[in-house]
Amino acid sequence: MLIAADKFKGSLTAVQVAERVTAGLRRVVPSLEVEALPVADGGDGTVAAAVAAGFERREVRVAGPLGQEVTAVFALREGTAVVEMAEASGLQRLPAGVLAPLTASTYGSGELLRAALDAGARAIVFGVGGSATTDGGAGMLAALGARLLDEDGEPVPPGGGGLARVARTDLSGLDPRLSSVDLVLASDVDNPLTGPKGAPAVYGPQKGASPDDVGTLDAALAHFVKVLEAVAGPRAAEYAVAPGAGAAGGVGYGALLLGARFRPGIEVMLDVLGFAPALERASLVITGEGSLDEQTLHGKAPAGVAAAARAAGKAVVAVCGRLALPAEALLAAGIERAYPLTSVEPDVARCIADAGPILERVAVRVAEDYLG
Repeated sequence: MLIAADKFKGSLTAVQVAERVTAGLRRVVPSLEVEALPVADGGDGTVAAAVAAGFERREVRVAGPLGQEVTAVFALREGTAVVEMAEASGLQRLPAGVLAPLTASTYGSGELLRAALDAGARAIVFGVGGSATTDGGAGMLAALGARLLDEDGEPVPPGGGGLARVARTDLSGLDPRLSSVDLVLASDVDNPLTGPKGAPAVYGPQKGASPDDVGTLDAALAHFVKVLEAVAGPRAAEYAVAPGAGAAGGVGYGALLLGARFRPGIEVMLDVLGFAPALERASLVITGEGSLDEQTLHGKAPAGVAAAARAAGKAVVAVCGRLALPAEALLAAGIERAYPLTSVEPDVARCIADAGPILERVAVRVAEDYLG
């Protein structure tokens, strides 16, 4: 039995999901062999999943999205680092009730990448998502040695809004180690940097951007790309429309400029976590996340797990807090059946507050159906 589930956001971490499902299964079959491999799709929880899989946890002090110092974590094993940009530049790093769509910066994410290089990483999985920022990765580039200057030769202010003032860029000071590291941009978002499907228009509002702010940010990012063309050539514009450029407020664009390869986050993480050998040993796979819905089918962890399991001829069931997919959509994704918390506790508020014990009861049902 292999449990490869993501977190139930706001209720349980991926590790806790695995623990609760294991406990429920063993209520029915006490001697059951269970292997837990918590997974993530590159967004928040990615480093925790890597640590649960045996990576070393590393802490470093970096700048938060508004410049305040925060303690961020990355994971390291045998020269491979897993870096989660939300650890430094995520919405959860903002003070309570504060949103800063025009000024939040990815500078700390650049410091986190530099810390991974300092630790000897030869390959870096850069998981992006959950950002507080819409600066096109400008802050990250600055932390790694780029210079973004205004008409007076002074550094432009932090955040996407400040990019309207960029007159000249200098990438010659970028950390030389970047040219020899294998940098992978891991994301489930394939939006371009700007335009109607770009980072400001699609994701800006959830970071507090008003319609006027969205227009300001879109114009500032487009201007940033134009200025970069003077030093980076045509690739500056090509990367702006490449899949993943708009991920996490455009930090994907900055990563592509650094030479990153874009890959769907769940595919990268399954490789890094050692999913294939665990799958070989499994008779049944249990995956899941907080909400199984339309988004799940577009690169989220359960869909990635199910696709890999189906290719290996293994049966997959899912546990979730909320189920918003019909049976035929689940089957098309490779999931035989889904077990939502609401199937044993109709009160949604209780499902959120008492997710752990309720998930154990759900796992008992899975065991009765598949192991009885």
